[in-house]
Amino acid sequence: MKKFIGEFKEFISKGNVLDMAVGVIIGGAFGKIVTSLVNDIIMPLVGIVIGGHDFTGLTLNVGNASIKYGTFMQNVVDFLIVAFCIFVFIKIINKFKKKEVKKEEVAKKSDEVVLLEEIRDLLKANKKEVKKKTTSKKK
Repeated sequence: MKKFIGEFKEFISKGNVLDMAVGVIIGGAFGKIVTSLVNDIIMPLVGIVIGGHDFTGLTLNVGNASIKYGTFMQNVVDFLIVAFCIFVFIKIINKFKKKEVKKEEVAKKSDEVVLLEEIRDLLKANKKEVKKKTTSKKK
């Protein structure tokens, strides 16, 4: 049991778990902002454009049940905005990661690799010279 608790403690203290926890908290706060944006700004404007309808009041009564499809429409718009923001954020992060990877690849070249590349380039240049000399002797 002590080993299990120790492993759990190690798992919780890892950076990825803490980063994820911070992301969830910030995501919750961001979700409230987006919900307010949709409910208080976007959907009233959409309602004005299509004739002054308030989407929150759109319902469909079936028997004793009331289906609130207006609220559902607001939630769909809310989701699309959040998904778009996440998409843009991930694209930006990936762009920075690609730059970092390229810098690391350049930095990782060892002296041996650099030396081997120089030898390769010299051999190519030498091969071209030999080819030129044999071609000029044939003329």
